[in-house]
Amino acid sequence: MPSFSTSLSGLDADSQALSVISNNLANLNTTGYKGQTAVFQDLFYQQLGTDGAGNPVQVGVGTQVGSITSQFTQGNIDSTGVPTDAAIQGDGFFVVQNQGVTEYTRAGNFSLDSNGKLVTSGGAQVLGYPAVNGVIDTNQALGSLSIPTGQVSPANPTGNLTLTMNLNGNAAKNDSFSTSATVYDSLGASHLITFTFTNTGPGAWDYTVTIPAADVGQTGAPVKLTNGTGSLKFDGTGKLTTPATDVTGLTMTGLANGATAPTFTWHLFDATGAANITQAAGASAVSQTTQDGYAAGTVSSFIIDNAGIIQGTLSNGQTRALGQIALATFPNEQGLQRNGDNTLLASLAAGTPNIGVAGAGGRGSISGGALERSNVDIASEFAKLIQAERAYQANARAITTADEVTQAAIALKTA
Repeated sequence: MPSFSTSLSGLDADSQALSVISNNLANLNTTGYKGQTAVFQDLFYQQLGTDGAGNPVQVGVGTQVGSITSQFTQGNIDSTGVPTDAAIQGDGFFVVQNQGVTEYTRAGNFSLDSNGKLVTSGGAQVLGYPAVNGVIDTNQALGSLSIPTGQVSPANPTGNLTLTMNLNGNAAKNDSFSTSATVYDSLGASHLITFTFTNTGPGAWDYTVTIPAADVGQTGAPVKLTNGTGSLKFDGTGKLTTPATDVTGLTMTGLANGATAPTFTWHLFDATGAANITQAAGASAVSQTTQDGYAAGTVSSFIIDNAGIIQGTLSNGQTRALGQIALATFPNEQGLQRNGDNTLLASLAAGTPNIGVAGAGGRGSISGGALERSNVDIASEFAKLIQAERAYQANARAITTADEVTQAAIALKTA
């Protein structure tokens, strides 16, 4: 009897729906997992004829699961405090490579392997744009991202120095004021240089810049830097008039450690042309000292920012970009093929992936130190579970009823 096959198709479809619901509930706590929904559709219909109005008389022969749609909706973001964790807010997937196969995932529970590579929990390498000397080129091909925690970042010799200060306008002739500043050579070694200002008359000062004799392999009094002497003149309002430009070519020659002699500029004026040194009645004092040199350092910590840039903090206090995580979007996310291990594979149905940086091209932003929770709603799944259970029981009951009717028909023959 057709009723048997019809009800059996319902049992089969409801069983598949229960499997989908069970999988959703099993993955309730899976990082970045996306829920699924079984969508039913009817099978073909048997044409029995037409009624008096010419309308077709048809009997359906059952149902089947027509599609299983994925719920690509945002899950809640939980802060973890783990620097390698990352969550996507908005559209997009992380791009990873597993044994030469490119995969896509929303699960950002990354870690570092023994080589410092950023990898997924399954060992796939996270792809993006590696930085070269702190510079990221997003036009380059995707590559694996590394966080070189033990690698030494080279030092940067001082090239620019600024003293924001005041010289006492009430100073008497031959009064002096000294201040020190730390600068770095090409090896990253620090040197304490001293600026000494001596009043030579109203609005006039001589300066001398020296370095300790031991730093240049000598003994005795501090040694003057090349171009380390000169004069400053101020007008009646305390404005610096001479020199009219910055002091260039200050050089620490003959360093005892063999470092290349660093040459730096002493900036007497800021970017707007205003003098960094004034002469006003009051104590001589330095309010701020800045210079751009630093020692060598290693990565001591790192964070992932909203653009997916991995910013490393070095032991010398500097920050440096280590790379940028790439994201991919697809014209048809439903066309992606689930691959297990929280990964998906591209397909013809999904279309060509649009790969780039977070926050551009319709791609979402990235939250570092956080993970995206599963978007499976337990209340909704329980409601679906009850509905699928009732449908399964109803189809089973229909089969039981058909069996009873069949047995009654058979009994007519034997009565």
